[in-house]
Amino acid sequence: MDRRPGLSVRLRLTLSYAGFLAVAGALLIAVVWLYILRYVPDNPKGLLGISPNRYLLVHTFFPAAAVAMAFLLVFGLVGGWLLAGRMLAPLHRITDAARLAGAGSLSHRIRLEGRGDEFRELADTFDAMLERLESHVAEQRRFAANASHELRTPLAVLRTLLDVARKDPQRDQGELIERLDAVSTRAIDLTEALLILGRGERGDFPREPVDLSLLAEEAGETLLPLAEQRQIALDVDGTAAPTTGSPELLLRMVTNLVQNAVVHNLPAGGTVTVRTEEHGATSVLRVENTGRPLPPDLVPTLTEPFQRGSERIRTDEHAGAGLGLAIVHSIVRAHDGTLDLTPRPGGGLTVTVRLPVGT
Repeated sequence: MDRRPGLSVRLRLTLSYAGFLAVAGALLIAVVWLYILRYVPDNPKGLLGISPNRYLLVHTFFPAAAVAMAFLLVFGLVGGWLLAGRMLAPLHRITDAARLAGAGSLSHRIRLEGRGDEFRELADTFDAMLERLESHVAEQRRFAANASHELRTPLAVLRTLLDVARKDPQRDQGELIERLDAVSTRAIDLTEALLILGRGERGDFPREPVDLSLLAEEAGETLLPLAEQRQIALDVDGTAAPTTGSPELLLRMVTNLVQNAVVHNLPAGGTVTVRTEEHGATSVLRVENTGRPLPPDLVPTLTEPFQRGSERIRTDEHAGAGLGLAIVHSIVRAHDGTLDLTPRPGGGLTVTVRLPVGT
């Protein structure tokens, strides 16, 4: 925005200080006149024998008062300029940091020393904002790189299959079409997962009352055939857990959690339990599955995009894109909730989602 040039804050503070001192001095002189000099007898001719008198006091006091007023004005200007510069020094550092951030440098921090005041509170807030922005930008760059890498693989496979079909027209068309369908389905699923993850990060969705217990039942019914195929006992139960948000995104969150619990529940014959409840001002969804032990240091990384975990066994029919828990984490954050992942002592994982109770 183009603005007309104006006085700097430092100059305005300086003029304010000097003006305040001048007004204070003028008021002091006025008080002297009103309450002292006016009651002194007047002797305009300066006759001897009448001392002190108003005439002499006025002619001796006002020149000295004028000199004092001039001194106060100069003192106010110089002192105000120095004092304003010292007081506004933190603001200059904040401005320089903002300018660097605007130029793309997010690693710079202000880190003002000293006791807390308004400027230091502003600087600390700005530092925290820069830290979040830097983390978010780094995460977005890493996500974009991983996404392009993940999408490149199925697209490269599609191109290879098409080249093979072009060079070998006698090849079994049924097998080729089946493989093309599988690869294209994986690419489409990955793209849809990326779109859902983006919606969750932006938080631009309408909100309405939702019951997590109903979503858990729907997800359980949808994934029951997959659980039976893998010989996994799927148990869905619980009480009403109302919240407010996007039914579509929350259903995807619950479905991803249950699907992850089923897919990574190896060896066969394990169990998956899904429980919902309302606890105070929080609605809780807990998904627990048996399986192989998970290292504690691996668990916090499972919510990162494309992080599958080296200890988590995958099968070809449900390889996934490594976005399941990343999508869950994004949706939970967009709904002002928390996500906790805890490895079970006997193996497997317990995932707990806490969302604010809907109004």
